[in-house]
Amino acid sequence: MRKILSCEFNLDTACVELRLDDGTLLSIDCIAVENEVANSMYQRSELDWLIYNDPLAYAELILNVDITNYLKSVSYMSDKS
Repeated sequence: MRKILSCEFNLDTACVELRLDDGTLLSIDCIAVENEVANSMYQRSELDWLIYNDPLAYAELILNVDITNYLKSVSYMSDKS
């Protein structure tokens, strides 16, 4: 498994950018991700919070394809409040 050396949100491109130890650069288009997986304002705001406050956690959700389950749990909790 490749190790992530750096991870940050680029406000100019609206992408989370990762640099891996083998020299690979990954750019995750946050707008495209939100358009595909976020179905409510609660899900979008949760993704936005992650993008700005913990871009590494956001990238790991995307790369591990666990974002759908995560958003379902966020929606469930938001609907209960």
